[in-house]
Order: sequence, then structure tokens, then C-alpha cells
Amino acid sequence: MNIRSKVVNLDDLLKKVADHRKNGKKIVFTNGCFDILHVGHVRYLAAARNEGDILVVGLNSDRSTRKIKGEQRPIVQQDQRAEILASLCCVDYITIFNEQNPLALIRSIRPDILVKGDDWPKKEIVGGDIVKADGGEVVRVPVVPNISTTSILQRIIHGSGE
Repeated sequence: MNIRSKVVNLDDLLKKVADHRKNGKKIVFTNGCFDILHVGHVRYLAAARNEGDILVVGLNSDRSTRKIKGEQRPIVQQDQRAEILASLCCVDYITIFNEQNPLALIRSIRPDILVKGDDWPKKEIVGGDIVKADGGEVVRVPVVPNISTTSILQRIIHGSGE
């Protein structure tokens, strides 16, 4: 699959998800900003993919990322972040969204499994109630300790690190 064909708008994504469901595939969804991709992101996405057959990533747009992370973020523009994510074999589809959280996406996609990092308390995982009401699962996967985009940026700015 061409990596750029993995980046789709919501309407196209919904058609693809419906086709996969008809073929008995289990749909996994996760989301994030994924600014400055690092090993924590890669391990997280690989673990998410292992929960089902098709991994859909909701990518926060530049506007959404600024609302969440502040005016200095993202460092990498949304189209480039999407292309980088698409290059990972564990990611099947990426769709970009403008909202601060993925609730509308989750309502539309209705994933079988919703994955977030274990740094999120289960009761605070947006859309978890929807997925569970549909008979799906909410799965928390381990995050890599002491690795984050924020910590990487701090090391770049302050010159400390390994």
C-alpha cells in the first residue's frame, strides 16, 4: 500500500472500515498529536495494532495540537506527521481531526477496540463509554517511561541529555 493512501478523510475512512468489518476484521482506534515521532510512539502504536486487525489513528490537526499543547506546537506540520505515521507498517489508516478530543471520530468509526496509554485513567478515556456500550473494549497499553516529545524538546532547548 502506498503510504499516502493511508491518510484519508473521514468519509473515505468510514467506507474502508465498513469493508474491513464485512470481512470480519477487528478495528482498533487510537489518537494523538504524534509530534516528533519517538520510540515511545512507535512501541505504543505497535502495541495498539496487536489488539486487532486494522489500526486507525486519529491525528490531531495543527490547530487542535496548538489548543492542547500551546502556541509553540506542533513542531512538525500535520501533513508531515501523517506521512511519517503512514510509513509505519503497524498503522493502516490515519485521519486528521480538528477537535481537541476524538469523541466525534469515535462516534463515527465505532471501533471494536479503543487504545490509550496507561498514563490515562480508564475512566478518563474519551469515547470509552461508547466503545463499551457497543460491546467493544478499552485497552490501556504501557507507555515508555521518561520519553515524550516534551522531554525531547527540553533536552534540545537546554542541551542536557544522553
